[in-house]
Amino acid sequence: MNPYTPDEAAQKITALTEELNQHAHRYYVLDAPIISDAEYDRLLRQLEALEKDFPDLRLPNSPTQRVGGPALEHFEKVNHRIPMLSLANAMNEQELLDFDQRIKRHLSLPTDASIQYIAEPKIDGIAISLLYEKGLFSVGATRGDGVTGEDITANLRTIKSLPLRLQSPPSDLFSTSNTPPVPAILEVRGEAYMPRDGFEAFNEEQHKLGLKPFANPRNAAAGSLKQLDPNLTAQRPLAVFVYAPGYIEDHTLQSQWDFLEAIQAWGFPRNPLSRRCHGVQEVLQCYHDLMLQRPRLNYDIDGMVVKVDDYNLQKQLGFISKSPRWAVAFKFPPQQEITKILDIQLQVGRTGKLTPVAHLEPIQVAGVVVSRATLHNQDEIDKKDIRVGDYVVIQRAGDVIPEVVTVVTERRDPLALPYTIPNRCPCGQSETERTPGEAAHYCTGISCPSRLKSAFEHFVSRKAMNVDGLGPKLIEQAVDAGLLNKLPDLYRLSEAQWRSLERTGERSILNLLQSLEKSKDTTLARFLFALGIRHVGETTAHTLADHFGTLHALYQASLDDLQKIPDIGPVVAYSVYHFFHQDEIRQIVQDFLDLGVELAPPAQIVADLPGKDFFDGKTFVLTGTLTQMSRDDAQEQIQARGGKISGSVSKKTDFVIAGASAGSKLQKAQSLGVTVIDEDAFLLKLQG
Repeated sequence: MNPYTPDEAAQKITALTEELNQHAHRYYVLDAPIISDAEYDRLLRQLEALEKDFPDLRLPNSPTQRVGGPALEHFEKVNHRIPMLSLANAMNEQELLDFDQRIKRHLSLPTDASIQYIAEPKIDGIAISLLYEKGLFSVGATRGDGVTGEDITANLRTIKSLPLRLQSPPSDLFSTSNTPPVPAILEVRGEAYMPRDGFEAFNEEQHKLGLKPFANPRNAAAGSLKQLDPNLTAQRPLAVFVYAPGYIEDHTLQSQWDFLEAIQAWGFPRNPLSRRCHGVQEVLQCYHDLMLQRPRLNYDIDGMVVKVDDYNLQKQLGFISKSPRWAVAFKFPPQQEITKILDIQLQVGRTGKLTPVAHLEPIQVAGVVVSRATLHNQDEIDKKDIRVGDYVVIQRAGDVIPEVVTVVTERRDPLALPYTIPNRCPCGQSETERTPGEAAHYCTGISCPSRLKSAFEHFVSRKAMNVDGLGPKLIEQAVDAGLLNKLPDLYRLSEAQWRSLERTGERSILNLLQSLEKSKDTTLARFLFALGIRHVGETTAHTLADHFGTLHALYQASLDDLQKIPDIGPVVAYSVYHFFHQDEIRQIVQDFLDLGVELAPPAQIVADLPGKDFFDGKTFVLTGTLTQMSRDDAQEQIQARGGKISGSVSKKTDFVIAGASAGSKLQKAQSLGVTVIDEDAFLLKLQG
């Protein structure tokens, strides 16, 4: 029987939790433990025993909560309050100097002015967002697409260097004496990674268990954070570094350096190699110092992040597209190795694009085993004179994508022959062609087996024909079974034929058939986009549909007619003209019409909808998250009323529609004086 009363147990549990968290912080973050592992374990067992007897008294930041929890069925989505943007790259010293000069020009400073920068190691891990409410860790998420990530809170809780409760540690541990209090709502960004020694031990354990080892620490970290069972993540040696602010309620921080000092005082692990640099030359010196330290570090880095220190200057500099003007990723030179080209084979993309790929003798480059590298196109092959059997220098461009740098001609077999992309596609059925002015070769057959599966996936996608319940696996089964040989076959298959495929339930097939039938009632723009015409994306498909109105008119258009359309250049015009002047294509389109596909003309749609006068002929940009309709639906509503959609803000933009958490596009619109309307105003305009 436990000797403690509930009140005594609560006091003891609180004291043990705080003491153990302090010791964990000293051990995992400061690398300055003051007790032995055995002492820590004894204290932890005391806490576990008390929490077992008094489970209702367990605190949310208890170290016992790091061992994992119940398995999840899937990851929930998390919308970032402020988008997690990517960074532009500087691949050499000149590009960094150019970055420095751009900063000065934008701030109207003399070219010899000295900007204060923060230089931080660029950790090769997984970007994460951490939200704390009243000092308690509440939500952790992946970066995702920058706007929406996945909720991995349960997995992040298992990382011992991540604080579950923020507090001011003993003042003797920190240089700062004016650290602000922890904000009521604090979101920070960081990087989850697997230390090198932990990675080696983990892979050794994988080997003992007969399991496949991970290629590098980054892959291991990513795989660990994507486990649906947090108990498995708890067994992985993960760590975190925090490096950037997200959303902070009522903060008074003036600079990035203030932020780094504050997060260290609040209990976050920050990288000790971060430096304050006075001028770009100090940044360059820091870069070279970091490169020398790189091999000795216990974690992987692939460069250095350089940021303007002053937050007011950051605000003045603003953003370009999806990256800030005030920061750049200064990348390390990619690591290189020499290996042999065993073969060159062609890959066929959805649009029929043929990409030559070198198959290599496997070799490890920058911690990853590389066995293939893209050769891009015939011009690239000719320029480097790449041949089967050659020994070549391989590097991972940006430490990620394998590429052939050069041929070691001294080791070339005298009988090696130049490589030329053949005049027939690997499918053996269709000819290849190279459009004048383009570097790539293409397969001319729309029913080419090599591109058929990806063509079906594109055709049924949400922005094309919008067929629910027909994913890549079901398409693959149907193609492999010989049921889908041409795009119109989608509307020919019977219920029995769909049911003959594996893992297809009665309800799912009925839903699929209903969705296929519903998809027949579509627009000309969606249909043109769904056909997968080379160079014709969603916007171009709308432009063509608005201009011609019907398929018949598009059929009759000459090459000159197409080139006269605004925003349609000679390359796109040739692609569209050539596409619709193939007998095979015209037969496929006719098959669709015979099977009941109906294409509503744009003019008919525009005339029937309210708000046409406001939208017609104007250019709109959507940014942020809409709460009452999807962005795709909003685009369709605008285009149906004669409006145009653009992906970027410029002086030609008429209106920016800003939803929740609008980012750089909103800021650019404000700087250019473009009219911004919110979602409520947009909905009113739709109603006329």
